[in-house]
Amino acid sequence: MNQIKIKDEYIKLGQALKLSGMVGSGVEAKIVILDGQVLVNGEVELQRGKKLHPGDIISFNGEEAQIQS
Repeated sequence: MNQIKIKDEYIKLGQALKLSGMVGSGVEAKIVILDGQVLVNGEVELQRGKKLHPGDIISFNGEEAQIQS
């Protein structure tokens, strides 16, 4: 599982997908999120601006990443 280190209190889902390398661009992140392909803590998330905090896990296309402070 990849680790995504953040300096702030949270990171938005679209940014986390880009930072983890799961998607190549913000446009791609928007498409896969709205298409219901991204899971946050095991549940489908349709909001690109969903705030993720340390401990949250995102899953897409067989890859997982955990948010860490």
